[in-house]
Amino acid sequence: MTKKLDGRIALITGASRGIGAAVAKRFAKEGAHLVLTARSTNALEELDDYIRSRGGKRPTLVPFDLNDGDQIDLLGSALHERFKKLDVLVSNAGILGGLRPLGHYSPKMWDETINVNLTSNWRLIRSLDPLLRASNSGRALFVTSGITKANGRPYWGPYAASKSALETLIRTWASELERTKVKVNLIDPGPVATKMRAEAFPGEDQKKINQPDDIVNTFVELSTTENDIHGQRVEISV
Repeated sequence: MTKKLDGRIALITGASRGIGAAVAKRFAKEGAHLVLTARSTNALEELDDYIRSRGGKRPTLVPFDLNDGDQIDLLGSALHERFKKLDVLVSNAGILGGLRPLGHYSPKMWDETINVNLTSNWRLIRSLDPLLRASNSGRALFVTSGITKANGRPYWGPYAASKSALETLIRTWASELERTKVKVNLIDPGPVATKMRAEAFPGEDQKKINQPDDIVNTFVELSTTENDIHGQRVEISV
C-alpha cells in the first residue's frame, strides 16, 4: 500500500501529547521521517518507542522550549546541515495562558502566551522558510482555534489575541509564498479532547468530543505532495 508521506521530512512542534502526538503517530505510519519537538524529554522518548515498535522510522527528537527563540534558529541550522530541506512543518505547540479578566494577567503570563502562540511561529517561519522553499513541495500547517471567530469572548484575552494575530501572520506569509511551491494553511481542529481543552472547560465530558486520532486525516492530506490548497483556514468537522 502506498504511504502518503513516504520519505518526507516533517517537523512537528508540541509533539509529546494530544494532537501533536496523534499527528506524529499517523505521519510515521504514512512513512514520514519525523523531527519531533516538545519540552518534555521523557514524553518524546515514549513517543519514539511507540513509533519504532510499530515499524516507523526512528524520529529525530529535539527537546526544547519555544520560548527560547535562539534555539529555534539553531534548529533551522541543524535541519539544513542534516537534510538541506524541510518538506512539512506542523506548528501545533501552544498554551492557554489561563482564563481571567484582562487586568488580572501578570506581564509574565501575557508575554509567555504571546511568545509561544505567536512570536515563536514567526521565529519558525524566519528559520524554516528557506528549507521549505528547498523542498519540491513544502507544506506548513499552523494550528489555530475557534476562539478567533468569537466576538470578544471574556477571560480569553492573551490566547484569543495570540491566535487572531497568528492567523493574520500566516495569511501574510501565504501571500508572500504565492509564486512558490510551498503551501501554507491554518487548521482549526474544533473541540478535541486534550489537556488544554480540559483546562479551559473543566466540566466537559471529553468522551463526547473528538479524540486527537479522529482529526489527523486532515493533517495528512494537507501535507502531501498532491495538496494544492494554500492560504486557507481549514476547519475540521468530523
